[in-house]
Order: sequence, then C-alpha cells, then structure tokens
Amino acid sequence: MRHAFVVVVLALLASCSDDRSPEQQVRAVIASMEHAVESRDVGDLMEHVSAVYRDSQGQDRAQASRYARGYFVANQSIHLLTRIESLEFPSPDEARVRLQVGMAGRDGEQGAAGLSADLYDFDVALVHEDGEWKVSYADWRAH
Repeated sequence: MRHAFVVVVLALLASCSDDRSPEQQVRAVIASMEHAVESRDVGDLMEHVSAVYRDSQGQDRAQASRYARGYFVANQSIHLLTRIESLEFPSPDEARVRLQVGMAGRDGEQGAAGLSADLYDFDVALVHEDGEWKVSYADWRAH
C-alpha cells in the first residue's frame, strides 16, 4: 500500500514538471491562448496574462479582460489562424514573439453579412513568472 502511494506521488510530480525547452513552452502558451479565444473562454485566456500586463493601447490586465469579454459577446464564432514569424529570448526569463494572426468572427447573422475577418501583426513579450510563461506586453497592427 505504501509503495503504491509513493509511485502515485512520483508520477504526479513527474507530470507537473515541464521538461520542454523554453521555446516549446512559449509555443504551447500561444497555442493554448489561441484555443481559449476560439472557445470564447475569458478565464482560460487570462490565465496566460501577467498581473503586470500593459499593452500599446495603455490597457492593463483588467481592461484587456473586459475587452476580450466584449469581443466574445459580439462574435458568437471565432476562428484564428496563427503564424509565429519570430521567437527570441533576450534573457532567460523573457520571450519576444512576432506573429501574424488572421481572425474571422461571426456575430450570429447567417451568410456573409455576419462575417468579419481581419489580419493583424502582433509583437508580444512574455515573462517567466512562477514557473509559467505569461504575456506581459502586446502591440498589434491591422493590415
């Protein structure tokens, strides 16, 4: 019985450790954020945003959360196509990502009238805090 407990604890500890490279970890965060947006899940999205977040529009984490919530309400269906153009690590605890994101949303109306699509360039900074990569800054431009 005691041996089984030790095996379970060791298995749990092993599953919690992340032996992926920092690049793989950052790519996984971006993929997770993409999934959260497509699922219209503000909570899951904001799990990846640092408490010290600021963006080029002057928004903090709380304002970005409200913006995401409003976007999700306005778009009943969201689809993203994300391409990472560059990923650099200026320091071990900071990542800088340049990506292009194609966003298509549907507001609930049938046909082309309810569809909107845009292409954006994002510059994102992530910081490694408490063992996780979190977005600390974002800037974006529409094409």
